[in-house]
Amino acid sequence: MTAEEHFGRLERLYHKANIQSLIKGSSIAVNHGQAELTLPVDPSYFHGAQAIHGSIYFKLLDDAAYFAAASLVQDVFLVTSSFQINLLRPVSSGTLRAVGTVRSKGKSLFVAEATLYNEKGKEVAFGTGQFMRTAQPLETLEGYG
Repeated sequence: MTAEEHFGRLERLYHKANIQSLIKGSSIAVNHGQAELTLPVDPSYFHGAQAIHGSIYFKLLDDAAYFAAASLVQDVFLVTSSFQINLLRPVSSGTLRAVGTVRSKGKSLFVAEATLYNEKGKEVAFGTGQFMRTAQPLETLEGYG
């Protein structure tokens, strides 16, 4: 399988995940060691002060970093083993964009970072995650194979 086919399968896997039924309108583009996601802001994602809840920030950052790392692994599923997030400013309109890149890769552990931007390109959050290889073959996952 070519790298481009793998990236396309990862994008399908992202969209097929059950959680995506709760997060409407997101998009993803996966490349070698990098992933970019976008999500239109929706009031259903707001906390009590009418801005995006931190759980949405986390999901976008984790997904961007995760799929950047997963782009380098064509045999097994990765899982997030830890993630550090920093929230910088609230967002209540526009479109969010998360960009993830791989910082380091080992035999079984990958480190990737992600930055979240508002529609004006201003940084609103960032994070770093560790991602571990599992024994589950990617081919067994609905949406990938």
